[in-house]
Amino acid sequence: MTIALIIGIVALALVALVATGASLRRRDTESAIGQLAGETVKRDRGSADITDDAAVSLDTNVSTTSTELVAAGASGRQVERLASDTRSGALVASGPSTPVAYVPPDPETLGVARRQFLNRGIVSMFGLGLSGFGVACIAFLWPQGSSGFGSAINVGRIADIEAAIKAGGGFFYVPEGRMWVTEYPSNAVEKAVGSYGFYPQVEQGLNAGVTALFQTCPHLGCRVPECATSQWFECPCHGSQYNRVGEKKGGPAPRGMDRFPMEVNAADELIVNTGVIIQGPPIGVNTTGQEAEGPNCIGSAEGH
Repeated sequence: MTIALIIGIVALALVALVATGASLRRRDTESAIGQLAGETVKRDRGSADITDDAAVSLDTNVSTTSTELVAAGASGRQVERLASDTRSGALVASGPSTPVAYVPPDPETLGVARRQFLNRGIVSMFGLGLSGFGVACIAFLWPQGSSGFGSAINVGRIADIEAAIKAGGGFFYVPEGRMWVTEYPSNAVEKAVGSYGFYPQVEQGLNAGVTALFQTCPHLGCRVPECATSQWFECPCHGSQYNRVGEKKGGPAPRGMDRFPMEVNAADELIVNTGVIIQGPPIGVNTTGQEAEGPNCIGSAEGH
């Protein structure tokens, strides 16, 4: 037998002894009526002065008080027993009482109370539901914050944007505005004047040589990534394809990529209002004449 096993057995034995002692202690505490001093014990043993009448009173009259017992000559142990039984509920003091006549409740009153509870509960639930719906509507219609998607975003200086487009291989993604910013050829601006019904809203951006496109495909709302080889936007969901300025080239999309109003401030910074979405140009609009410059990333889809 190893030392560890011996130590374990000894520890278990100690735990068992402690648990047993605690249990006995608790039991003694629950049934204890107190400890008497030695002088009191001697007095109880030598006392035989309690009368038969007092004994009968102790056994039959549960309302006897400690003072009355002492006056009757009861011993200290009897007084302690009475106090313990009273605390534990073994003795319940009784006294004369006048019975109260039973009056049955009014059924109509009870019925009204139940109806009121149900009515108030139903009205409260309707009120909570309508309140939640109202809060949701207000939150939906409330103007967006001063920054982030849904607000006017300062994309940066035009020169910096052009550098970012070049560094991105022809595409610059702005996550804060959920938009793509690409280069718009200066020789295509004249065509845009006649082809884009929304031209006044994007005029400043196009004249500065850039365009801001919403990242979502107008077909079914997928996020449209760029294709570095073809230099087009190609939707991976259903194969819609758009040239670099978001004009539709193929697939099931009903129009070109949607876009945002643009303006250029006095500091030559591009301000894009993402709180307004402009529907993309109709099918067949091709102001830049750009064709795929390499292999497509998505299989060619049937054009419309």
